[in-house]
Amino acid sequence: MFRIPISLSCYILLGYYETCKCESDAVPFTFIEYQYKDSPKNEMTFREFESACEQSSACSHMNGLPRTRCIRECVSPSCYRELYLNDPLEEGEIDVRLNSFKGCFIQRSGRTRN
Repeated sequence: MFRIPISLSCYILLGYYETCKCESDAVPFTFIEYQYKDSPKNEMTFREFESACEQSSACSHMNGLPRTRCIRECVSPSCYRELYLNDPLEEGEIDVRLNSFKGCFIQRSGRTRN
């Protein structure tokens, strides 16, 4: 489970975080976590599907966030439903679910590789 604060203020000085203040109104953000081994073969498999979806007629005419959502749903509709449908990505959101999505995709595609 990840905890993402509603408001996080960090001041950057000389390329590192000098101070971070997190307000106490943090809300828990939970999602199903799938293990993903970040290997060249897994990344290549995911990228092949992602590239095909980027070029598909369903997604190729879109831009920005709608395109990202379309591509993810194209790559794996079942993983997309499980991880993003009830809480879609929002503009500017850091996608902490991406590795879990990749893990789900690799697991369900039957292409688990080391």
